[in-house]
Amino acid sequence: MTPANGPVPGRGNGGTVPASHPPMERSQIIDRFVNSLDRLEVGWSRVSESDGAAALEEIVEGPAVGAPLPVFETGALTALGVRVDPTPRQVAAARTGVTAARLGIADYGSVVIEGGPDATEAASLFAERHVAVLRTADVVPDMTAALGRLGPLLREKATTAILATGPSATADMGALVKGAHGPKAVHVLLVDPD
Repeated sequence: MTPANGPVPGRGNGGTVPASHPPMERSQIIDRFVNSLDRLEVGWSRVSESDGAAALEEIVEGPAVGAPLPVFETGALTALGVRVDPTPRQVAAARTGVTAARLGIADYGSVVIEGGPDATEAASLFAERHVAVLRTADVVPDMTAALGRLGPLLREKATTAILATGPSATADMGALVKGAHGPKAVHVLLVDPD
């Protein structure tokens, strides 16, 4: 039996994974995502594409490292003083890491960071603060939808992806410590098309 909102491409015996949510309006998906970010104490801003560079200028604290952003012009990060070809030493010294997020997962407030030859993974994990730039069109309602979109990408490109949910935190030694295994703070910049 196919769910009312249709199957989601996937793997397994039937080749589909049933969707877990009834169809949602884009505004509902975004609302769910920002509510999840708030619950995780993740900062967020929502801007138009043309206002993105100005928003980044307010959010980014130097020294900063990152990777090229498909949302903005090639030189936008460089103009803000963000090193897009950082050395390991620059990554280690960075206060802010700026990366593109491939997807946002509304139910969890997670962002998906695609691995690659640039500094994306390092910038998202080793700086004190991670700024993830995410198109609002790339926010999906749940993990089922995310895997439906990521599965083909991961199989075809043979790439990796990080699913990051909020600031790094651990309570391995008792008290909750933020930033032990990744950034202490996260900010998601949601970008609407012009």
